Amino acid sequence: MTSTKKLRIGWFCPTNGDMSAFGDPSRAIPRSLEHFVKVTSNAEQAGMEYMLFPVGPGCWDAWTAASFVAASCKKIKPLIAMKPGFTHPVAQAKMIAAFSNFTGGRILLNLIAGISEKEAESEGQLRSKEDRYRKLEEEVILIKRLLTEDKVTFEGEFYQVKEPAIIPTLTHGMPEFFLGGGSTQSLEISARHSAVHLFWGDYPSVIAEQIKGITELAAKYNRENELAYAMRLQIICRETEEQAWEAAHQLVEGADAQKTVKAQRDVGINSVANSRQKELAGVDGGKLTANLWTGINDVRAGAGVAVVGNPRQVADQLHEFVDAGCSGFCLSGYPHDSEAEIFGKHVMPLMKR
Repeated sequence: MTSTKKLRIGWFCPTNGDMSAFGDPSRAIPRSLEHFVKVTSNAEQAGMEYMLFPVGPGCWDAWTAASFVAASCKKIKPLIAMKPGFTHPVAQAKMIAAFSNFTGGRILLNLIAGISEKEAESEGQLRSKEDRYRKLEEEVILIKRLLTEDKVTFEGEFYQVKEPAIIPTLTHGMPEFFLGGGSTQSLEISARHSAVHLFWGDYPSVIAEQIKGITELAAKYNRENELAYAMRLQIICRETEEQAWEAAHQLVEGADAQKTVKAQRDVGINSVANSRQKELAGVDGGKLTANLWTGINDVRAGAGVAVVGNPRQVADQLHEFVDAGCSGFCLSGYPHDSEAEIFGKHVMPLMKR
């Protein structure tokens, strides 16, 4: 590969549920601290840098889960999802500082605006997506100031503070912010504030064009060299390509109930990223490339595009995104513990070359 950047690879903690077959509820893996630690431990042993803790109606609380899991692991960094309005920035700044100090700086932050007005309303958030993004950006600005300046006075649209005390002092540097999304507002926030913009699965050529656009946007703020790009993808890797595709189809076989639930939930979603995933799910044969599959998008919301194949094919497909301009991956697979182990043993060595 021509890229000289070190690849940053992370995994996903399934606090929203884990399974080995969407069509067979009896094969669902109970959500528990033990399972979350096992997934994270396997990812850590595989050489992953970070573990994404999601936020949403079906997820366990990200901060609580990340805190307990981080205490059980030695190296991996929790990437903790944050929604606007969930926690006041003063309290959030204290949480970040304490978490960072307790873990030796093992913390990253993932900015989430939410996927629908219905979901936002149910959680007491601002109904308008545009308002949520404005509030999200104000929170980022204020949190950064609270963690790096003394005696902060702030008069914003949503928050007003006057010299709050932030204890403890942040001693390991400002955590990096990740942000995913395809809306104009999300791209603007990444261009101004993020360390990593996180894309969901798409054609590598499309990702390359999007990276070009965001880089030009970041250049307006002299940040074109500060913003990196990563892919959020599912992984289905087996010894042979035939075995991998068999596992892929078994994962969604007989999942009619899940498809119905997914279709009902899609109504009212105004997330650009989710809409794009839905669009890609309609691609003929469910294949974007020989090894890039959209089948999981039929049964679950969010990032459902999967890389399917033997270790060499999986690595080669990921390297296509590296060639497109990505320097990292946030990955997952079902079940998450065993798929992380497979990736670590058989794909990670091919990614490190």
